[in-house]
Amino acid sequence: MTQSLPKLLTFNEFSEWYPNDGKRYELHQGVIFEMPPPTGAHEKVVGFIARKLTVEFDRLNLPYTIPKTALVKTPAAESTYLPDVLLLNLDNLNKEPLFQKQSIVSQAASVPIVIEVVSTNWRDDYYNKFRDYEEMGIPEYWIVDYAALGARKFIGNPKQSTIFVCELVDDEYQMTSFQGNTAISSPTFPKLNLTAQQIFDAAN
Repeated sequence: MTQSLPKLLTFNEFSEWYPNDGKRYELHQGVIFEMPPPTGAHEKVVGFIARKLTVEFDRLNLPYTIPKTALVKTPAAESTYLPDVLLLNLDNLNKEPLFQKQSIVSQAASVPIVIEVVSTNWRDDYYNKFRDYEEMGIPEYWIVDYAALGARKFIGNPKQSTIFVCELVDDEYQMTSFQGNTAISSPTFPKLNLTAQQIFDAAN
């Protein structure tokens, strides 16, 4: 007895289907995933990071913004993600074919930084999104593992709260880890005054 495989959706089918039901969805290689409701601690970390980055790009008078909700369409096989913090370059949005109608970006030039705050589906952030954001060419990707949920090969044994800043160098991400009171080094914001511990403390 053969079992039929579930139909994989194209990006166009996903974007046409996307409901206005207050829930959050991503497309992972043609399969729709409903994102779990974020915890309060998760949302406090997201808000804290967004506020710190907003202060920085305002100080530098850069043409950036952080949208409430926007999707990133990657070059991967029909994968579209809803990042926790997405820094957009306003100067490139007029070149985005989908943004005006659907708040979707697909060009690396539109995304100076993308940030994922790790939750229970940590493998997505460390593997799938790492690979797809790298392939897309996004210059800076943060993995914020404030709850120490990732694998020990990434965050140590015993596990420790860790932030990874992944910088695109020669088309590959170079990962740098930050823990405790170590100041975070951001290629986009070289003078960013922010430590890993300040982000971890935001969850409390």
